Amino acid sequence: MYTIKTMNAISPVGLAKLPANQFEINNEADDAQGILVRSADLHDVALPKSLLAIARAGAGTNNIPIDQCTEQGIVVFNTPGANANAVAELVIGALVSGSRNVPDAVQWAQGLKGSATLAKDVEKGKKQFVGPELRGKTIGVIGLGAIGDRVTNAAVALGMEVLGYDPYISIDAAWSLSRSVQHCVTLGDMLPRCDYLTIHVPYLPTTRHTINAQTLAMCKDGVRVLNYARGELVDNTALLDALNSGKVAQYFCDFPTEELLGVKGVCCTPHLGASTPESETNCAVMAAAELSDYLKNGNITHSVNLPDVSQPRIGGRRICMIHKNTPGAISAITGVLTEAHLNIENMVNKSKKDVAYTLLDVTGNVTADLAVQLRAIESAIRVRVL
Repeated sequence: MYTIKTMNAISPVGLAKLPANQFEINNEADDAQGILVRSADLHDVALPKSLLAIARAGAGTNNIPIDQCTEQGIVVFNTPGANANAVAELVIGALVSGSRNVPDAVQWAQGLKGSATLAKDVEKGKKQFVGPELRGKTIGVIGLGAIGDRVTNAAVALGMEVLGYDPYISIDAAWSLSRSVQHCVTLGDMLPRCDYLTIHVPYLPTTRHTINAQTLAMCKDGVRVLNYARGELVDNTALLDALNSGKVAQYFCDFPTEELLGVKGVCCTPHLGASTPESETNCAVMAAAELSDYLKNGNITHSVNLPDVSQPRIGGRRICMIHKNTPGAISAITGVLTEAHLNIENMVNKSKKDVAYTLLDVTGNVTADLAVQLRAIESAIRVRVL
């Protein structure tokens, strides 16, 4: 029986993936083996020694102390793609409403309440909200993952010319893109041609302020910018300067900050990207499945700090070992198993930077002290025998 602690309200559909005969949901537990979390900040939370994994029901993991988890042998999962449709739909909605100045027009129309000349005021005032159609315009999409490819395909369907930039595009993502999407090798190839620009990349030290003074200077005058990925991807100071100069016509984003609010041409939504019942359910289901498979079988899928390693159970006992990615680690592990007269039926080893994960299925007499012997290996971080 594994104990799971939830740090936020998790969709019941997701929790149903953790059957009561194998998992106990106990939010007061001090010795949980798994944590399910959405937005709760875990940086100041004491992580118990019993904790084996944290599953984030969402894509971003900025609220989780990744380095600390890696040092303690705690696998951190996220749910890439589970909220992709929700975010993509919001982006397309912002693209249409932004181009047609819908938010400003709605706010202006609300001020007409009680007017004795309402019909005349409407006809006279609507001119100030004239905005261009999307058909025939060019949109640049930075990042062609689960969200980016949906946005590109929707933009193609709207009759737009679509430019895509992603130096790390996966094969699956490339196959899902419309043939009409033009792939740009550099941002310099893309930015001067865009009437609209939207960004869909994860927030990393290397992606911080991807949209900055230099990249904005390369853009066409009057470009409309959308950011529904992460606030830190855009340098707000540079963006506001470009807005004031006319380089940027509008900025639509999902991340309100003090300097953005109340600025003409900026429209902020309150982090609505994944705020749909369907998205919350999808994220919860995926997170619960990842957590369950790791706790029961040692399989890792969609981890942000450990390599993805998965293999079917074929009988016998399974050894799951997180260890430092150092020379001699594998020979040390197999040496212990040989000494214990165990036969290795299957073995997978993968590394991610300085850490590695080795999964072994063995047959033979697995004694109680095997885990102790494996933990004594110098490179060992965490050992489980299932």
